[in-house]
Amino acid sequence: MTIDRQRLLDHSPWTFWRDADETNRRRQLDAQRDMADERGYRFGTDCFVSALASVDNDDLTLGDRTYVAAGAYLTGSLVAGRDCSINPYTVVRGDVTLGDAVRIGAHTSVIGFNHTMTDPDVEVFRQPLQSRGITVGDDVWIGSHVVVLDGVTVGDRSVVAAGAVVTKDVPAGAVVGGNPARVLRRRVPEPRIGDEPGGLEAFAEKVRAQASVVLDRVWNPATRLFTDRPGTGATVRAQCDAVEIADLLLGRAPGQLPPGEQVARLRGWQDPASGLVPELDGTTTLALSDGTAAYHVLCVGYALDLLGGEFPEPVHALSRLEPSDLVTSLKALPWRDRAWNAGHHVDGIGTALHWNLRKGANLRPGIPEALFGWLNLNTDPRTGMWGTGEMLEIVNGFYRASRGTFAQFGVPVPRPERVIDTVLEHAADARFFRPDRWNACNVLDVAHPLWLTLHTGHRYAEVTALAGTLLRGVLGRWHDNAGFAFRLDDGDPGLQGTEMWLATIWYLADITGRSDRLGYRPRGVHRPEPAAGPAPFA
Repeated sequence: MTIDRQRLLDHSPWTFWRDADETNRRRQLDAQRDMADERGYRFGTDCFVSALASVDNDDLTLGDRTYVAAGAYLTGSLVAGRDCSINPYTVVRGDVTLGDAVRIGAHTSVIGFNHTMTDPDVEVFRQPLQSRGITVGDDVWIGSHVVVLDGVTVGDRSVVAAGAVVTKDVPAGAVVGGNPARVLRRRVPEPRIGDEPGGLEAFAEKVRAQASVVLDRVWNPATRLFTDRPGTGATVRAQCDAVEIADLLLGRAPGQLPPGEQVARLRGWQDPASGLVPELDGTTTLALSDGTAAYHVLCVGYALDLLGGEFPEPVHALSRLEPSDLVTSLKALPWRDRAWNAGHHVDGIGTALHWNLRKGANLRPGIPEALFGWLNLNTDPRTGMWGTGEMLEIVNGFYRASRGTFAQFGVPVPRPERVIDTVLEHAADARFFRPDRWNACNVLDVAHPLWLTLHTGHRYAEVTALAGTLLRGVLGRWHDNAGFAFRLDDGDPGLQGTEMWLATIWYLADITGRSDRLGYRPRGVHRPEPAAGPAPFA
């Protein structure tokens, strides 16, 4: 039997320009010239496109020594760098960009578009397509029988194992596999956050040097009060954020007022009957169910703690509760559709419990057990969290509820591995969590739960890779002499954004093992250690 040499090269084309005869070489160049003239395709030197492949792209660019083997099916817009291979029976469709040296195994599908299915009364094939595109970095090996779905970015120097279904971004240098694909190990070491120019040490040096200017920017000498941003009104929280920032970066109280005067003022704002702190404009309802009053339990209490003071009164709004009343109030929180709001109230309750225990205030017997017992019994076994509805609400609500209870008192969360799964799923959802939507709340509410559960080792490579990505995305967003904006792309820096982002950066750096490079560690609302004081069950 005569061997069909050209058919072999169609299926294994990497040696075509070495082994093909002159007739087949000329035929290949003529075919590329025809495609360039008729379709506007662009080819580098020593490219190969098998005559047995189906190439029907709207736009096609192939770099030097890139080849397309027999049976491949190409549509849409494909830009490939040098030394790429699209092996037999591989499907590449939609808007796809390949870097240099990308090797794609046989029978793999890279699909840079998707069907919509928003109208249940219209057959799916009749509904419009949508495309976010797929980007593959340099030096990437994608094995055989892999599926890469629309919207994914595959990082440089990564490997996608055979049979993987890739539904979310692949970190640079990672080896991923499975369905859905997850990080199995590292092909190259994780970048050392802080070793690169402009890393953690340089960042920390800069923000410490600018801390006093940041505080001066929002200090009103006429009222002797801080505002969150220039031109806004003074709030209780702004005074507390100033204390937190000064402690974090300067190791002392804000220099605008003597520490004793700051302590006296914060103590004087507490309502003696309820033990709560109203807003400066008097609009607060003095009940733990009021969101502002609940947060003031945290921020005023910890600001006083940092300044060496404490509330003059217990939080009587908690002291008067019976355990049954507490359980009733926990059940009544809006877990179904506003889990963040529910978690916010639990945070206030847990922190009120902390201050009352430290103060030795009388509590109704069974209050700690009612709080922790209800939370333990009502975690969702699937998510490890509380509440239902939108994932953003559930994840953010978990941070608030767990911060004031399990984290604050050093009690393990009930289902830590499910927490990690849920946070990673949420962080991969571009509808709610992508760089142009990052704010100080939703990134902290991802970082802290991952830090709190890191000890499990569950999906460790994915957790540290995500933390590194977030850290790199945040560090460069500091506004000189002004701080951080609450929402990174907002461009309006303030005390709240600055305080929260500095704490978030610490957590992300600690997950990646680099927090020591910062030279600061949160000691207030966002302190990583359990708060000092009696245990709730002592």
